[in-house]
Amino acid sequence: MEDRRMKKRTRSLKSAMLALVTLAIVPSCASTSDADSAAFCELREAGYQVKSIEQGKASWYSIKTNYGTKTASGQRLRNDAPTAAHKTLPMGTKVRVTNLANEKSEIVTINDRGPFIKGRVIDVTIGTAEKLGFVKRGVVPVKVEVLSKIEDSQEKE
Repeated sequence: MEDRRMKKRTRSLKSAMLALVTLAIVPSCASTSDADSAAFCELREAGYQVKSIEQGKASWYSIKTNYGTKTASGQRLRNDAPTAAHKTLPMGTKVRVTNLANEKSEIVTINDRGPFIKGRVIDVTIGTAEKLGFVKRGVVPVKVEVLSKIEDSQEKE
């Protein structure tokens, strides 16, 4: 009887230790302070993962600078919309744009084509540029992370 209780206690102790080690090793999304870890957790909680990354320069555009309100996708351009133009990504693709000068980032949807100036990889709406903090500068170095839904990539594997 005593032996049985001792085994049960040992098993419980091992389970508790394993749980503590797991908590120490696996980063917690709720309590992380590292900016990269926090950004990763934010994406994961939204159901996205990074598919690919490119770096270059970003600029912004608006209804005024676009000479109208239509985008290449046929959607109406809205200055405050979280949308962007990219030369090759499919329409509807979600990307996270990070301003490398201040580390601010925003998730936007590709709904237009451009930019057509050498060295630039993405044009964001003026509203997104405001959130990223570069309206006055006009052009900034950025990281563009192409996102995919977590379940979409798991189905293809």
